[in-house]
Amino acid sequence: MKVTELYHLTGKTTIVTGGTGLFGKPISFALAEAGAHVIIASRNEESCKAVAQEIRQNGYQAEGAFLDLGDEKSILALVDKVTAMHNRIDILVNNAVSRENYKKLEETTAEDWETAQHINATGLMLINKAVVQQMVNQGKGSIVNIGSIQGAVGPNFEVYGSTGMTSPLNYTYDKWGMVGLTKWMANAYGKHNIRVNCISPGGYGPGIEASFGENEFTENYKRLTPLRRFVYDDDIKGPVVFLASEASAYITGHNLLVDGGWTSW
Repeated sequence: MKVTELYHLTGKTTIVTGGTGLFGKPISFALAEAGAHVIIASRNEESCKAVAQEIRQNGYQAEGAFLDLGDEKSILALVDKVTAMHNRIDILVNNAVSRENYKKLEETTAEDWETAQHINATGLMLINKAVVQQMVNQGKGSIVNIGSIQGAVGPNFEVYGSTGMTSPLNYTYDKWGMVGLTKWMANAYGKHNIRVNCISPGGYGPGIEASFGENEFTENYKRLTPLRRFVYDDDIKGPVVFLASEASAYITGHNLLVDGGWTSW
């Protein structure tokens, strides 16, 4: 197979959770541009449909759908709908994350913690469970979990300086758990020709810069990153297509760091 063909996703059906968000939108575009039919799913169905329309206007295939990761019935309904319409689910990208009640440890209540985990742990487990069953039936599939550098190293709190910003406990816990889930699933379902990998990106530039501009945190972050910048749209698009496609056919259980060298110190 020619190398250009290895990266093609033509004819592949893909679900992207949280596909309208910071990383979600470029991920959705990347998979569509590679030839996949992309189902963009989140609780904001109108936003999903709007991004899907934008993708279609660029000549690619996409549709928006409702998905509430806090509701197992909603998860099963989406998987059933996609399977009925397309007869298969080739690729699942788990990008959705709830940042609700993300706080410092001393401020976190049991309710705060459980609210976050209901989406980021239980919801993640349930959609993987539903999709992997379909992938087992069809004998193949690729799952890509979108993690974070916070799931590869502990947070460097000094990078925030005097800004008052911080890294919440829940986020680190969630993203380390996602890496563990990735490796467990890769080992459990490899015999079914199902690959499960994770991408752990660094800070997303457009979102951070729009929220904070230039401050002590952004200056410190770029200074401490060997490539001296944040992650941008094109930085995430290639790795997602790589892990979703046949170009990575012999890679599973891997956590790919897309961090400009942040974790290489």
